[in-house]
Amino acid sequence: MRIDVISIFADAVEAFSSVSLVGKARDGGVLDLRYHDPRDVTTDVHRTVDDAPFGGGAGMVLKPEPLFEIVEREQPPRPLIYMSPSGPPLTQAKATELASLPGFSLLCGRFEGVDERVRQHLVDEELSIGDYVLAGGEVAAAVVIEAVARLVPGVLGNNESVSDESFSSGLLEYPQYTRPATFREWTVPDVLRSGNHGLVERWRQAQSLHKTLVVRPDLIARRGGLTADEQALLAEFDLELPEADLGESSPGD
Repeated sequence: MRIDVISIFADAVEAFSSVSLVGKARDGGVLDLRYHDPRDVTTDVHRTVDDAPFGGGAGMVLKPEPLFEIVEREQPPRPLIYMSPSGPPLTQAKATELASLPGFSLLCGRFEGVDERVRQHLVDEELSIGDYVLAGGEVAAAVVIEAVARLVPGVLGNNESVSDESFSSGLLEYPQYTRPATFREWTVPDVLRSGNHGLVERWRQAQSLHKTLVVRPDLIARRGGLTADEQALLAEFDLELPEADLGESSPGD
């Protein structure tokens, strides 16, 4: 099996993957691990791979150009999986599914994540190792590699499953964008370039609510459904509710 890792800190994954069951699988030729550093395809002297987010806020966002370039140039095996707390949680069933493939690739985010256009137009899917936030995707990638590798024929395996925890906020993160404002035909939403910080904050909250409703409705249900104010916020930005209504229950329900 071949697994490619795209990361600016590939050494962190390599350190883990050189020992224990994964290391033995590599030494025995059962597992082929390859690494790709987006900084290798940058063209500036500083090898820049990140920039400040549109709309303001703390942290930096990984730029789209190096990530598209490294994938399109080196053609790592598909599916390309972005390690993200927004993705569905890793389960034993998912590990088994990946173990049945000839190969796949893992994209490790850093800082505040990746530009939203990478999520929408480059990766095939997202995957999480739990409802919490790490400094980067390398530790998560190492978890996936071990969970899958032990299921590959020729490597010892077990039936341990990945536990599921909830986000501290109860919602998934809103989309992030950084420069350039237009990449290929995809543009950053106007609201993030408006300079209206109050509007940006409302847009982000609405996007978080909507994304959680669509991707992880169980998290909305766990917090008691949507309040009237949250439903109004979704309507303000023309974000439709899914067919299953997760609004507050009335006393008679």
